[in-house]
Amino acid sequence: MSGSIYSDGSYLNSNPTWHVEDSPWKAQQVLRMLRQHDIRPRTVAEVGCGAGEILRQLSLNLPAATFSGFDISTEAIALARTRESERVQFFNMDLRTNPGSFDVLLVMDVVEHIEDCFGFLRSIREKAEYKIIHIPLDMSVSLLVRNRLMDVRKSVGHIHYFSKHTALALLEDTGYQVLDWFYTPAYQIAPKDPVHRVMAAFRSLTMRVASDITSMMLGGCPLLVLAR
Repeated sequence: MSGSIYSDGSYLNSNPTWHVEDSPWKAQQVLRMLRQHDIRPRTVAEVGCGAGEILRQLSLNLPAATFSGFDISTEAIALARTRESERVQFFNMDLRTNPGSFDVLLVMDVVEHIEDCFGFLRSIREKAEYKIIHIPLDMSVSLLVRNRLMDVRKSVGHIHYFSKHTALALLEDTGYQVLDWFYTPAYQIAPKDPVHRVMAAFRSLTMRVASDITSMMLGGCPLLVLAR
């Protein structure tokens, strides 16, 4: 990942909750993808699991599965271990050094942080039959015109910026078979001040009739991909 911000305290200082507040929403997006394809995993892993709340939320909805979270940040794993249970465990290690394999591997808002994202994706491809990958689409007209990409870089550590087409091309170039994808309505969990509420309502409307254009112009619509 970029620099040492995930191990030197910098990321935690900037993001003290490690985005736990967004995790129930992200878990619902994962469940939606699993249900659409009738995938019933027995084992689920997450690389870059952060504080672990996505896996905890999934464990409440998938009672037959066990869950393993991996993160290189000791600070993230310390937060995650407060969420451990009999079926949910967390490991302060690089998933790639673990010899196990899983039914489903989650890669939730991780790729954009990895310096060698091509090599990273190739190295985890065989760790699970199915991969569910969530990628922010920062390359929008709105962010470019407002010169906000550097804000995203400084606040949440994104070092790569994707559109739908470049995100899907990245996965195909690294050997993944894309089975399905959909935009996720991240604008629903944006700050709830009046401006954001108006923009969220507008995006909700335009996504119904022109999802690609809305994503390219306004942003706020990450991509969730199911791949093999």
